[in-house]
Amino acid sequence: MSTLTEQEKQRYDRQILLWGIEAQEKLKKAKIGIIGTGGLGSPILTYLAVAGVGKIIAADKDRVELSNLNRQILHWNKDVGKEKAVSAEEKLKQINPEVEIISYATEVTEQNIEQIFPEVDVLVDGLDNYPSRFLMNEYAWKKGLPFFHGAIWGLEGRVTTFIPGKTSCLRCLYSEAPPKAVFPVAGVTPGLIAMLQTTEVLKYLTGSGELLLDQLLIYDGELMEFRKIKLTKNPDCPVCNR
Repeated sequence: MSTLTEQEKQRYDRQILLWGIEAQEKLKKAKIGIIGTGGLGSPILTYLAVAGVGKIIAADKDRVELSNLNRQILHWNKDVGKEKAVSAEEKLKQINPEVEIISYATEVTEQNIEQIFPEVDVLVDGLDNYPSRFLMNEYAWKKGLPFFHGAIWGLEGRVTTFIPGKTSCLRCLYSEAPPKAVFPVAGVTPGLIAMLQTTEVLKYLTGSGELLLDQLLIYDGELMEFRKIKLTKNPDCPVCNR
């Protein structure tokens, strides 16, 4: 017997036509963990919420700034100065009140990551820095959780899906964190990359399609080109080969 309410069946009717009712029930049971509610995180969170995932746990330590608004679509003029996690939670609850939203306006560290994401099914990268990405990557391998990575710069973006025991990991791809810097970005780039990440998450949760396993999808908006490169494990990786 279906666990979906009649209202949920109506809300997700077009998805049910695509994936079937059992897949929609899988989404309803899913628990998502994401760090970052900004350029990548805003569209990821929005489309996970409208897709009907059961529970979203989002963390972000920053406050909304005016310079965020060209790309961070969950935050509006009235939110400048507000904690991003709080701003995002307010909007998501209006977008889909049937999804449970838990937000943490704090930095995720090695000391608190297990308390923030205690029982999630997947981890999603909505970040703009590699030290925090490396932390998520290590936690994903520790807990055996799929980790959906995306990164952007200007009109370029990259996407891949890491699964412990099946693929390489983020530290195989980047042995060291690139220098942190304020980088250029057009709002359309994180929007597009976030949609690709979210598509991967939804495919994984519903068991449909083929994932970007050991493949890095590179988007070049200047030339409007997509290409894939094969990823391999680093035999000396301190995370997935220890």
